[in-house]
Amino acid sequence: MSLTVATVHVALIGAGRIGRNHAEIIARRVPGAELVAVIDPVEGAARLLADSLEVTAAYTDVEEALRNDTIDAVVIAAPARSHTDLVVMAAAAGKHIFVEKPMAVTLDDADRAIAAADEAGVVLQVGFNRRFAPGFVAARAAIDDGKIGKPQLLRSLTRDPGPFTADPSRIPPWTIFFETLIHDFDAVLFLNPGARAVRVTAIADALVRPDARDSGHLDTAVVTVQFDNGAIATVEANFSALYGYDVRGEVFGSAGMVTAGDGRRTDMTLYDAAGLHADFARSDTDLLRSAYIGEFTAFVDAIRFGTESLVTGRDARNALEIALACIRSVETGAGVRLG
Repeated sequence: MSLTVATVHVALIGAGRIGRNHAEIIARRVPGAELVAVIDPVEGAARLLADSLEVTAAYTDVEEALRNDTIDAVVIAAPARSHTDLVVMAAAAGKHIFVEKPMAVTLDDADRAIAAADEAGVVLQVGFNRRFAPGFVAARAAIDDGKIGKPQLLRSLTRDPGPFTADPSRIPPWTIFFETLIHDFDAVLFLNPGARAVRVTAIADALVRPDARDSGHLDTAVVTVQFDNGAIATVEANFSALYGYDVRGEVFGSAGMVTAGDGRRTDMTLYDAAGLHADFARSDTDLLRSAYIGEFTAFVDAIRFGTESLVTGRDARNALEIALACIRSVETGAGVRLG
């Protein structure tokens, strides 16, 4: 297929920690992409990041930036609860959209974002990076090839690096489901292709910071997800893994098993007089570096070649549906059946 766009001119919205990671990748690691603008409402934040990457344009106002006709696409790395409105604004301006997870925090907002992108005819891709991590890609390929038979048991986990030092009062409610385990919900959907979640049961507590329990901050959770093909998934998260950032997945099937993910930067293990040692990653941007590059390469290629994104708004909605069911389950102490 011939190219529809030779170079995709990208604007980044959000110059925080993850935005800085995304900006560097887009500016320096993605063929066919050019970072042309940075947008952040905090005075000076966009300019500082733009200057560090030799990007000319910096804005504090999103609407002003979206009026720039030279911008083809936006990458939204702003706070989660602003994502839907930014997607709708960008779509109305005719910009292709990459939005970090979660795309929305209500199903109505998810539907609104999907409809806006569909109506505008723009690419909408959501930041579920595990779909681009080599181990998860290989695991899905083995499942698609029938090498493990029918999936029966799945497992996915996320353990953020500790010690936990954040102020719990500054963390939005239900972050453990909306922003952490949302990755795992997408992972078990990705690794159980074609299946839909039908029942969710969740238990969550504040085990890392018990003093924050009364304020509603939850830092530890275990979720079971039952699927319409009979498979059962166990999903878990904790906000303080002292050994590093830990992401893993597993699918046990009728004819075998696949595993993916590791907390180590490489598969090197050092053996010496003190024992065995491995080099564990301390952040998501460290452990999943190649996956971040892969997802932005896929986003730009979808624009250049006029194809659908590999992680759609509907994928995001499916994961969000599980997250919302988790909240209801924690609140009621019962399993929740999905409609």
